[in-house]
Amino acid sequence: MADRLKDKVALVFGAGSSGPGWGNGKAAAALFAQEGARVVAVDLHPEAAEETRAAIRERGFDCDTFAADVTKSSEIKAAVDFTMKLHGRIDILHNNVGVTRMGDPVELSEEDWKSALDLNLTSVFLTCKHVLPVMLAQQAGSIINISSLASIQINRLPYFSYYSSKAGLNHFTRALAVNYAPYGIRANALLPGVMDTPLIYKQISGEYASVEDMIKARNAASPMGKMGDAWDVAYAALFLASDEAKYITGVCIPVDGGKSCAGR
Repeated sequence: MADRLKDKVALVFGAGSSGPGWGNGKAAAALFAQEGARVVAVDLHPEAAEETRAAIRERGFDCDTFAADVTKSSEIKAAVDFTMKLHGRIDILHNNVGVTRMGDPVELSEEDWKSALDLNLTSVFLTCKHVLPVMLAQQAGSIINISSLASIQINRLPYFSYYSSKAGLNHFTRALAVNYAPYGIRANALLPGVMDTPLIYKQISGEYASVEDMIKARNAASPMGKMGDAWDVAYAALFLASDEAKYITGVCIPVDGGKSCAGR
């Protein structure tokens, strides 16, 4: 199907990629644009947002870009104001920002703990703080939060701050869904499992003997025998953003090749 998001406005936070290739936010922004949405791609790093725009243009579509730190309320408000000035509405809020801070409660510094909570959880609180009034005025909207399978499963990696903040994001999403359902606003979360995106080479590979060992271990962790990719997450987000999902809210959907069922 084409034009599944025709005439909708999508505000994507974390739309840049942390390295070469397709990250979850970059792929979502591209797919939303491909399906007819007017996309505003927001990232902390302006050059990353512009790389996403260039990739979207290479596919025959376009978007607007904005630089903002999602831990700063004033910068999020500026991104929302920018989007409203351009398009006059926001139909889709896509929260893709996330970070891993390795360490157990003994090893992890208090600063890194707080930083992870700010980036993974408080950022969504702040984007909702500024976007929800727009959606309330419209009596419509779809909020998609990118959580993680680590929110419901423990693996060998010692990222206690990531487990905790993403688990909090799941319940925050459910609370949004229940509270705002009477106003035509839906909220759902996606839980990617072992995914082959630029982020793992930057933030996770150091926990393994080599990059090759990481790839082998992550492939083996999936019942399908291979990692997923950013497009698997993006297509799930597209469905939740579209009117096809008009009666779906408050769910946390694994995108994980069956890993959550296998319990490994």
